[in-house]
Amino acid sequence: MSQTFGTRLAQAMAHHGPLCLGIDPHRHLLHDWGLNDTPAGLSTFSKTVVEAAAETTGVAALKPQVALYERFGSAGFAVLEETLQLAHQADILTIADAKRGDIGSTMQGYAQAWLADGSSLVADAVTLSPYLGYESLRPAIDLALAHQRGVFILALTSNPEGASVQHLGAENDSVAKRVVEAAARDNRGDETLGSVGLVVGATVPAQAAALGIDLAGANAPILAPGYGSQGAEAKSIRDGFGEAWPNVLVNSSRGILQHGPNLGDLKLAIGDARKDLIVK
Repeated sequence: MSQTFGTRLAQAMAHHGPLCLGIDPHRHLLHDWGLNDTPAGLSTFSKTVVEAAAETTGVAALKPQVALYERFGSAGFAVLEETLQLAHQADILTIADAKRGDIGSTMQGYAQAWLADGSSLVADAVTLSPYLGYESLRPAIDLALAHQRGVFILALTSNPEGASVQHLGAENDSVAKRVVEAAARDNRGDETLGSVGLVVGATVPAQAAALGIDLAGANAPILAPGYGSQGAEAKSIRDGFGEAWPNVLVNSSRGILQHGPNLGDLKLAIGDARKDLIVK
């Protein structure tokens, strides 16, 4: 790859819009699609989602939820490998939602699994947790940048428990703000969108403002889960992120996947979400 992940993502968002389609193969969704909660059902589900994304304009990236593959053990990881490969063949960017975070050689191992050329699990980007310290993620950040890939680092999440850690600190010096500022330093010098991204819940951009966090200044792609079935509406997301909105990749999973398994219905749902996010 000759272009950075940030550049490739910016191009995909310019063409398709800001929608990231999460592949969340929950047991109840497999059941609703008439599939068994088995690796075979998981495979059919995943192939259908990739096919729907590939056959329409509107998906800038696919984000498989790793835990929902991992629950099937090695058979689930085999399906995840196949899914990532199918998305790559369809020229769709992938974000492995693994939320990895550790130290030293263990972090290097995670980095090699998700970001190194030749790995069967390699994705265009992976989600990381910084709560062993931002610099503990350095092996993954450096490997991602060396291989023209990216990372998305949890900064400000919408789960109720997150504030007890992410909001801690003196006024205008919260943990979340330090994470965003560290990502901004890693993106400094990038002429287009940086490759060190952030995860900020679609329902919490007002909290970022209250904590004095400059999301736009980070030059980071911002993965924003929470749109659709999780309650965030398109207008509130656009208004909430303000100047940072052009960098926001809005994730929707169940809100679209509930329209399966019919391929045409999935494509219509993708189109509706794209229009909803773009039209002001």
